[in-house]
Amino acid sequence: MAPHRIDTHNHPYPPAYVEKTRGVLKATTHAFYERIIKWEPAQTVEAMDKNGIAVSVLSIGTPNVWLDNDPKASSALARDCNEQSAKMQRDYKGRFGHFATLALPDTDGSLREIEYVFDTLKADGIALTTNYIDKYPGDKAFAPVFDELNRRNAVVYFHPHAASFAYDVVPEIPPPTIEFPFDTTRAIVSLLFSGTFTRCPNIKWIFSHGGGALAMIANRLVGLSRTRPELGARVPAGVKAELSKIYVDVVGVTTPGALKAILDIVPASQLLFGTDFPFWDPAVTVKGLADLNLSAADLAGIERGNALKLMPRLPQ
Repeated sequence: MAPHRIDTHNHPYPPAYVEKTRGVLKATTHAFYERIIKWEPAQTVEAMDKNGIAVSVLSIGTPNVWLDNDPKASSALARDCNEQSAKMQRDYKGRFGHFATLALPDTDGSLREIEYVFDTLKADGIALTTNYIDKYPGDKAFAPVFDELNRRNAVVYFHPHAASFAYDVVPEIPPPTIEFPFDTTRAIVSLLFSGTFTRCPNIKWIFSHGGGALAMIANRLVGLSRTRPELGARVPAGVKAELSKIYVDVVGVTTPGALKAILDIVPASQLLFGTDFPFWDPAVTVKGLADLNLSAADLAGIERGNALKLMPRLPQ
């Protein structure tokens, strides 16, 4: 089959990023560390070609670019990573889009980078992690960033990052295994009950791994909005209405039970294909979707059509 899939969850590991984040990177990636420090762009293209992937949208994942409370160094690293993604787009014409990274929690630096990546690099959106130094995205300090992204009708993609309090909660179990889904859920709840979803209706929100544990707790959030009027007032359209607007990728949730739970929250038209390369072999998601016996229309939408409707500037 000719390449047709659009991968919205694909991580580059440029040398400067690996070098500057080496210590944290090793702690957060564990068994994958030796693989990712040897990453090269050609490896991504090879994996795409083997799995019928026409376009991958690049995004810096955990631990992101914040360096030792140093805004200047962090902004410089963000710029370098964004330039490297743009270079991959030039070097492999028609094969990549990219979500640009920001040096949050430096709000002023992030606002400058937003202007640069959209106006100069022509980024397809912004990639953020679910928390920054244990501060979640609904925090008031981040409001100017989301207000600007709302003004630009931006796509904003979130990748999980374990909070400091989540390390070694269960001995020997690395944070990505359990904490990534929960931190994604915390980020969504933060945006929901801070009123950010309501205040920024023009942002198109994407969350990794099926939205984490959101489907399991959605009804609890509805209940909370009713018993806590001050929270419910920040979601005037209702919890389910706001949650139904988000997009999620299907990385790690291509089993019948997991997908059914997600479809209780969002329609199939808001599911996006993703691979989480280089951590996962793209064949895992490809096969998982194939085994679900989806309708031809739903499968085509997940693998390609939904992403193009969300980001029409992606290579066709």
